[in-house]
Amino acid sequence: MKLLRELPKVDKFISHPVFEGLCTPLLTQIAREAIESLREAILKEEVSSVDEESLIQRVKNTYDAFFEPSLKPLINATGVILHTNMGRSLISECLLERAKPIICNYSNLEYNLQEGCRGERYEHVSGHLKNLLHVEDVLVVNNNAAAVFLILNTFAKNKEVVVSRGELVEIGGSFRIPEVMKQSGALLHEVGATNKTKPTDYANAISENTAMLMKVHQSNFAMEGFSEDVNYKTIKALAHKNGLIDYYDLGSGYIPKLPYNLGNREASLDEILACQPSLISFSGDKLFGSVQAGIIAGSKELIDALKKNQLLRMLRVDKITLSLLEESIKAYLKEEYEAIPTLWLLFQNVEDLTQRALRVRACVGEHYCDVVQSDTYMGGGTLPNRKFPTIALHIKGKASALEKKFREHYVIGRIENEQFLLDFRSLLPSVESQLIQTIKTVLDLK
Repeated sequence: MKLLRELPKVDKFISHPVFEGLCTPLLTQIAREAIESLREAILKEEVSSVDEESLIQRVKNTYDAFFEPSLKPLINATGVILHTNMGRSLISECLLERAKPIICNYSNLEYNLQEGCRGERYEHVSGHLKNLLHVEDVLVVNNNAAAVFLILNTFAKNKEVVVSRGELVEIGGSFRIPEVMKQSGALLHEVGATNKTKPTDYANAISENTAMLMKVHQSNFAMEGFSEDVNYKTIKALAHKNGLIDYYDLGSGYIPKLPYNLGNREASLDEILACQPSLISFSGDKLFGSVQAGIIAGSKELIDALKKNQLLRMLRVDKITLSLLEESIKAYLKEEYEAIPTLWLLFQNVEDLTQRALRVRACVGEHYCDVVQSDTYMGGGTLPNRKFPTIALHIKGKASALEKKFREHYVIGRIENEQFLLDFRSLLPSVESQLIQTIKTVLDLK
């Protein structure tokens, strides 16, 4: 076919001045695929001419799009502070600036400045964490799932771990406690009923092959009505009496007293650590409000054993995580809670949220939106079924269409009662001007 002879040669095509300075291997691949696609279209008689200028622009656009970041900054207007799909906890710019000199330079990550020899990376956060949590020792791994796996593999391989049936949870990404135990080599001994477990259930399950009594936080769900579980203090006492390890997979741990009575059914780290547990673990990026990490705390003897497990090298954290985590811990020690966005957002009172929403409405125009009261949830598997008050901006119009348009502008809201809402509970003040501009753009306001 005549048109096929008009297709450019790849090597000549990529020599066009438009492509000067671009990565040749990638450009060649994109150009070859574009020309081949055009060839197939010609054979199918879907095109009647070869427009080389159009082909050049198409290849250039594809090349440029390749280098666009896949990760995009979003405005979280869902009201869910610990939104798992949007990265959970935020890191404040002030903590990032404090950590920046370490992240962007060589550091003593594993170098002992006093002795001039190899050091230990965990010591950089252990001192501050031990002071904050008042425990003998701590260890940080890359997430809480890793913490659970490491603990079970170290202390319960081919041994039994007693867990309540009501705590055999599955969290996001099909992470199931029974499967993790199986992979770690531990043997699950489930006790009690789904809705009720008693101290005698644990006591009767203990045998010569039992290594650990384990309690698991009920992430993402809560039991109501005819239900009963065993508190950690009782489990700790029973484990101590029988010479066993007690371990609490807390999932999410918090330090200051939570507002809106959210702590009524969720013990704080201080309350749990007052029981002097053998081991606990929790996520760094949930209610603790820092980076993704699994924080293990408890007995120095047991922490030392964890450090000797060869798996630790596969589960260790890098210098960026350690630097940011250290700054978060120091902010806690100084009670600089405003430097921890998760806590700052949670502690915002309804009156302040209302004033912020009213300011945005005034900039947009009262005809286009209303300020409404609502409720929200913390997210990230924390505080299950515990709602608390929030304030949102109802953008008038068809909710589904608005949700899509705002999402195209990287603003994620929510639909409630057939209304599209922008919830201020999860909005930082620093994004309000951008939000106002986005609202005006979506609604085509001048």
